[in-house]
Amino acid sequence: MFLKKVSLKKASLKKASTKNNTNNFHLRPILLNFTPCEPIPLSATLIISIIIAYFLLLLVISWLTGRGAGNDAFFLGERKSPWYVVAFGMIGASLSGVTFISLPGWVVDSQFSYMQMVLGYLLGYIVIANLLMPLYYRLQLTSIYSYLEERFGRFSYKTGASFFLLSRIVGASFRLFLVSSVLQLTLFDAWNVPFYVTVIVTIALIWLYTFRGGIKTIIWTDTLQTFSMLTAVVVSIILITRSMDLSVGEMIGRVAAGDDSRIWFFDNWHLENHFFKHFLSGAFIAIVMTGLDQDMMQKNLSCKNIKEAKKNMYVMSISLIPVNLVFLFLGAVLIQFAQFRGIAIPETTDNFFPLIATAGYLPQVVGVFFIVGLVAAAYSSADSALTALTTSFTVDVLEGQRWEEQKLTRVRRWVHLGMSIALGLVIMLFRVINDESVISAIFRMAGYTYGPLLGLYAFGLFTRLRVRDRWVPLLAILSPILSFLLSHFSEALFNGYQFGFELLIVNGGIMFLAMLLTSRKGLR
Repeated sequence: MFLKKVSLKKASLKKASTKNNTNNFHLRPILLNFTPCEPIPLSATLIISIIIAYFLLLLVISWLTGRGAGNDAFFLGERKSPWYVVAFGMIGASLSGVTFISLPGWVVDSQFSYMQMVLGYLLGYIVIANLLMPLYYRLQLTSIYSYLEERFGRFSYKTGASFFLLSRIVGASFRLFLVSSVLQLTLFDAWNVPFYVTVIVTIALIWLYTFRGGIKTIIWTDTLQTFSMLTAVVVSIILITRSMDLSVGEMIGRVAAGDDSRIWFFDNWHLENHFFKHFLSGAFIAIVMTGLDQDMMQKNLSCKNIKEAKKNMYVMSISLIPVNLVFLFLGAVLIQFAQFRGIAIPETTDNFFPLIATAGYLPQVVGVFFIVGLVAAAYSSADSALTALTTSFTVDVLEGQRWEEQKLTRVRRWVHLGMSIALGLVIMLFRVINDESVISAIFRMAGYTYGPLLGLYAFGLFTRLRVRDRWVPLLAILSPILSFLLSHFSEALFNGYQFGFELLIVNGGIMFLAMLLTSRKGLR
């Protein structure tokens, strides 16, 4: 957790306490192990019917958009994607299953402090729209990491692409792990289906509707997934509120008057939830996890021109403010409902929304919308991640852009299958070792894997110095190691200071400084 635990002073809301030191607290298992007070009312037949119906709709979209699609359509959507469709779909891709499941539960520990990071995202997106996207469009890039070869050399290029592949495999696997765990709980455990079968089914479905159309298909499936996810959250809020005999306006008043809706934290700068730490971390997280991420930028690069790409970025970034606020409001509503019904909040707060939605406390329709939103969340980020991983490996590692069309298509499809298998294996690894809240773990991991990318691009954009290209891979490995050591010993070294997500900035700064110390004058 990046925030100090909030003590819930309600007899019915008992939670085990944890230390607020993020380096030393006892990590809690993420596995969905709560015991509901009543049997799960959703039948396995209903759940599987929802999944099949949703998947068939995705297949229809895939068939319509994938007809006659070649490599240009797979990689860049033939640069014909409507900007407003891209903007709406990117909302869902930015949120993903992590936000859908983890963010409402995060309110228990963190109140609405996440909004401090969301405001930082807005600043980061402005930087992307006015600094990075014009560069990518001017160079007509398929992979954004090609810039590093032009600016520094081959070793820097391969280093940047490798760190993206690592970052995106880890991030996408984290997200799919969370969603697969919920599907396991709500459906496959009752059928005694092993977890690895759940993972195989989930990955196979994503592979099936993306292998032909790629980004051209994803632009439109993301739109459906965003709509489904947001509808599920809004309907859940309305139905939970009505079950307490309250109007939505009355619930807003209750939440606003309580401690759970606190957004601003200025009181103790040593703690991780201080405003400036969150705001700056949010800005840099947006820059690296969108602007320096092939997954997210591939959608922007599918727009017709830079003008439309900027429109997409501005609309999407502004939209994320009310959307995230709605997710946090759902978390506060869940806390109100738990108090109203005397329900103990699960030790692992990632379980909170699934518990309320599926354990028989509410009308069955809430569970139905939860499953719809969950499935949409599962596919909203995983499909584009799979396409981006395929693109980066094919273009950056194999350098397939130099091949003739038929060979490129054949190899691209094998890479697509290979990346699907890789995601499945990493998910199974998380099943064994992961014991931290997923949303926190993703941002924490991003601080280590995206930091070298931040330093590389910052050095390329803001200096006119040359680097010793062969040294870059070594520097990119040392930078996260030094950042980890600083974080681990921060309290002893800096008078109780705790690093949060601002560790990403530190990591990027170390990489920048290391490149500066080993640089030579003169632009390459």
